[in-house]
Amino acid sequence: MGKDLCIDYDGGVVNIRVGAIIMRDGSFLMVGNPNFDYLYSVGGRIRFGETAEEAVVREVREETGRDMEIDRLGFVTEDFFLGDSPAKMGKLIYELGYYFYMKTPADFAPVCESFTEDGQEEFLQWVMPDTPIKIYPDFFRTELNHPTDSVKFFTNDDR
Repeated sequence: MGKDLCIDYDGGVVNIRVGAIIMRDGSFLMVGNPNFDYLYSVGGRIRFGETAEEAVVREVREETGRDMEIDRLGFVTEDFFLGDSPAKMGKLIYELGYYFYMKTPADFAPVCESFTEDGQEEFLQWVMPDTPIKIYPDFFRTELNHPTDSVKFFTNDDR
């Protein structure tokens, strides 16, 4: 496969991303790293030549150590925010995201062995909707309590 779909453009960055919705007993699995005071969804960038579905399966395997099947697409997002990683600090990021519900096996025991693009070791954390920590995407707190079969679209602008 090709490189990540993370493209420098006009002083900013365009990302095309996938996210996995992995749920168990009312909680959902998120990723974090020691550099940030927030958690983010399991997932990452689509690689050139890869479908969104192929990318989310790959990212789940990389970040949890397990192969999982896709249940369905749940959300499409369009996000604007300022980069906070060393390589993108302060740059405007435009990110298009596809979030897939995954089929969580009964014996699912994730093991995180992944790193950020800047080489920081990541960790996994189960989060309840009322857990007092900042998460991205934030709509997980409300939308995952009442899943539907429809695909929802969200735009978020944190510039």
